[in-house]
Amino acid sequence: MSTERPDNDVTGPRRRRPPLAVASVAAAVLLAGGGGAYWASTAAGDGGAADSGSPARGEALPLALDAPAGDGPGSRSSASDTPPPGIAPGEPDPGGPPVVYRAAGELPDGPDEAAVHHAKGAVASAEAARLAKALGIPGSPRTEDTSWVVGDDDGPGALLKVGKQAPGTWTFARTTPAKPCEPGTMCANGASEPGGDPVSEKAAKAAAVPVLKAAGQDDAALNAGQLMGDVRVVNADPKIDGLPTYGWSTGVQVGPDGKVTGGSGHLKALEKGATYPAVGADEALKQLNAASRGKGDADRDVGGCATPVPHQGEPKPSDPQCVPSNGKRAPVEQTVEAAVFGLALNYVDGRQTLVPSWLFTVRQAPGGPESTVTQVAVDPEFIEKPETPAPSGDRKVTSYGADGRTLEVTFWGGVCSTYTASAKESAGQVAISVTEKPQEGKKACIMIAKELTRTVTLEKPLGDRTVIDAASGGAVPRG
Repeated sequence: MSTERPDNDVTGPRRRRPPLAVASVAAAVLLAGGGGAYWASTAAGDGGAADSGSPARGEALPLALDAPAGDGPGSRSSASDTPPPGIAPGEPDPGGPPVVYRAAGELPDGPDEAAVHHAKGAVASAEAARLAKALGIPGSPRTEDTSWVVGDDDGPGALLKVGKQAPGTWTFARTTPAKPCEPGTMCANGASEPGGDPVSEKAAKAAAVPVLKAAGQDDAALNAGQLMGDVRVVNADPKIDGLPTYGWSTGVQVGPDGKVTGGSGHLKALEKGATYPAVGADEALKQLNAASRGKGDADRDVGGCATPVPHQGEPKPSDPQCVPSNGKRAPVEQTVEAAVFGLALNYVDGRQTLVPSWLFTVRQAPGGPESTVTQVAVDPEFIEKPETPAPSGDRKVTSYGADGRTLEVTFWGGVCSTYTASAKESAGQVAISVTEKPQEGKKACIMIAKELTRTVTLEKPLGDRTVIDAASGGAVPRG
């Protein structure tokens, strides 16, 4: 991940102190086989926020922020290291020690207020066709489930998939050999021959520009420093309303032959939503530390580390991650070296939304790798409290897919019960209920949870209505 440090950081009437440092952080897109670090299609709708305007205190609808599991409201971290298995990119390890963040100097105040941004509506066939043309894929978009598809998905070739609903998540992969196979030989279905040298950063950016223009991100800041073997990745991080973004990157892979071999991003343009009062970086850092303490043992007496006694003449072992004698890990201290006010990807009422946030550049040790931690900057008074757990007997819907009047809902359930799904429709939303009924005659049952799906037929096509989980009242993300 590269970090640029502009001469000025944030603008607004509230600046009173010199800033510590400011970084415009480019979030690296981790691409593998055309995949992205932030992959999810979500339901259309307003996400609990007004469309525009600067609300007076007490008049704005609360921001229905979905906190990541095991994390505090609005906090998100991302490092260049790959997370442990089972932990999503950009999320902290809930099994690790608590973290204490300390600023190396004074932090900036930032603006008094800022707006959320989200994508709404459907992706038209013409939008998918424009992107396909820039990628050099012949043919017209066709419908497959809830996506537009262009290209060959039944063998070597090039394939583009674009989600029909906002934010129009797209993925592209090219598997055509660089040159025809000689008779009697076997060719790998790679975009280019292995063992080539990566193209220069300048050449990679030039190859990515037509794709980025078709995706509506031709004015984004580009970083071509990431390599995946002989493939160079161009990460494009757009500025929205003059603010840097985190988590909304478009990634374009360029092979050693200078051709685009893969990529991912979002096709639907973001729209400005409600404006909320914002807190300064000092207050955001306090909230970040409070969330970290809530997850771990930073406020407790951790005692001494349970390290083995060294043999005579051996140095004393040093392990900053050691487990103290009482079994509680000591907090890990990280230094905040830079701060910038921007927009970070979060889920608001089940929908991907860029929320006003502080982007902190942190480092655990001098000379060590940098990472980025984000904390929502919206005044806590305007953040809705987390939803209550679903009642016993009802199952929470975790995602859905839609095709016309057909909804396929996904949830977790047991192997010894039967489940039925139903829908209650209104003009603006569809509320889904999943009811569990234990199977008769099952006196003992193995406790195994499975991801299950059920199909619901609606009276009318879903359109741009929001899908709501009736058990919890929260919006269901499109998956």
